[in-house]
Amino acid sequence: MGRHTAVGLVQMRCGEDPDENVARAVRMAKEAADCAASLICLPELFRTPYFCKSEDHAAFALAESIPGPTTRVFEAIAAEKDVTILVSLFEKRAGGLYHNTLAVVDRDKGYVGRYRKMHIPDDPLFYEKFYFTPGDLGFQAFDAAEARFGTLICWDQWYPEAARLTALRGAEILFYPTAIGWLPSEKTERGETQREAWELIQRSHAVANGCYCVAVNRVGFEPAPSGSQEEGIEFWGGSFVVGPDGRLLARASSDEEEILVVDLDLEAVERHRIEWPFLRDRRIDAYDNLSRRYID
Repeated sequence: MGRHTAVGLVQMRCGEDPDENVARAVRMAKEAADCAASLICLPELFRTPYFCKSEDHAAFALAESIPGPTTRVFEAIAAEKDVTILVSLFEKRAGGLYHNTLAVVDRDKGYVGRYRKMHIPDDPLFYEKFYFTPGDLGFQAFDAAEARFGTLICWDQWYPEAARLTALRGAEILFYPTAIGWLPSEKTERGETQREAWELIQRSHAVANGCYCVAVNRVGFEPAPSGSQEEGIEFWGGSFVVGPDGRLLARASSDEEEILVVDLDLEAVERHRIEWPFLRDRRIDAYDNLSRRYID
């Protein structure tokens, strides 16, 4: 049959109680494993509502160490179900130093490593620069039993450089745990264009790098904090898997919790990289200016 792996996407709502959110994520991860998923990805910062809708010092109390209590929960699940789980967490590294971090939990080894989000947004209702220090571990790839995969997070998904550098580490699958949605006042006029752009950029990463891309979003409306003049966010779900030829292989709904399990033919990665040899034809001698902010 060749090399295959099945990825599990957990698209979930995130309520006010972190323990309930973890329990929901555990239940859904187990269900994905029971449907033969081997690599399971949870959405970005799933333990809580998306707290970056405001700048609030009290929200730093939500952070935890990595490894820590939540990774230990998923280490047990990974061992029980013989899977690898990607766990997105608010990491407390030290007093005053916090990251948006993805922990990799392996079936055999437990916690094996982390990726810290490199690109940090600062937009209305997405005030992440208040909370997160940009990642300092570079772009990462990890080995599971069947596949080598890369870990990126949400805002990273708009940057072709991030996808390329992760693919150059041998990643056959790029995972993007995500928290993205509409501002209600913009949805009618701009909503469909925004969502199409989000999907299109990740499909382009798959084609340009000859790999699979897996985007895992949360779903549901989350109001702005009490007393805020801001509107809330309607997270648009739509978690999806795209193949190395850019074809959409599966997509979740825009308004419901859902588990997707998708079988991936890993030999397709090499076939596409041979047939569309973008990595071969890169002019690495001509790209020095990519390290500049702008070419004036």
